[in-house]
Amino acid sequence: MKLFFRLLGYLLLSLYLLPSGIAQTADSKAYFDVDERKIVETKWKYTYALHLESNTIIHQAEDTYEYFLYFRYNYTYEQYLNGKFSRGTWRMKEDNLFYRFKHIKQFRIAAVNKQVLILEFTQDNSRGTYQYHFVSVPAEEAPFVKPANELPLVKVEIDNPQEAKKRWWSFAKRKKKKRKTSLKTPKTSLTYISIELTGGGFYGGINPVTKDYVHIKNDGRLIRELQNEQDGLLVTKKTISRTELEKFAQSIIDKGFFEMKRMYDCESFICGKRLQQKPRPIPLRIAVAYGDRRKVITINIFGQDNRKVRYVDYPEELDQIIAGIQNMVHRLDPS
Repeated sequence: MKLFFRLLGYLLLSLYLLPSGIAQTADSKAYFDVDERKIVETKWKYTYALHLESNTIIHQAEDTYEYFLYFRYNYTYEQYLNGKFSRGTWRMKEDNLFYRFKHIKQFRIAAVNKQVLILEFTQDNSRGTYQYHFVSVPAEEAPFVKPANELPLVKVEIDNPQEAKKRWWSFAKRKKKKRKTSLKTPKTSLTYISIELTGGGFYGGINPVTKDYVHIKNDGRLIRELQNEQDGLLVTKKTISRTELEKFAQSIIDKGFFEMKRMYDCESFICGKRLQQKPRPIPLRIAVAYGDRRKVITINIFGQDNRKVRYVDYPEELDQIIAGIQNMVHRLDPS
């Protein structure tokens, strides 16, 4: 009975109380106001950790590393790390999420939607900002067991709490409208797509490149950030059509990207020696997310120096994928 009243109380709060997000002011440091309902009853799987300033992936989930996270409706959380379960309490304030993972107690929500959760944090004993990247997982793929005596949760998504009262009185009209619209073909949700390309080439020359990052987002927005020592940061933005993005993502899958190795490293003495020489090679990383699939591939030496030598042996299909991304970056079309 206690559980039933908790569920009922949460339902009433969702209907009649204001959301917990606080309006963002002009001098607020928050990324955005986060609706708590985007977190409640969600399950996530960790994919990789990123050092934000250098855009370097410092850790990624392998077959031997599994971390799942579950935020429950009663402000408790469950987490599963490599076979071990632990529990605690969570809460939110603006874009800050408070829960405990290892020695970290506070995170900032850098992004959250139905597919992706990015938690950002800093550490006292190290420099810079770090991010944990998660992807959403369905209940049947998560290791959490639902108690047998627990009632199913009803999630209510209403932007304006006062609208709930109006909808109660217009129930008959909505029901009639529903009968008409149910005859229409339902809209299908688009598959989540994200493509990121970082680094590559060599650090040296008169005006060395310190940052080269390309991100093609799910909405087709392409952002390229290129920074060198003399000219500073140059940001290029353009839009890729959804049709082209889906076609390109499918070509990446067809080329076997998700079946490739995660790391292509030196396998020869010449390659190992080249790593120690100048200009210093910059590892290339390509990250692709398609639906609930995500993979990050690293090539320790990508590109040719003045010797015109291919130092690392990796699939030619990766060259084709990277060339496709670069083609979208450099072609002249309206932004």
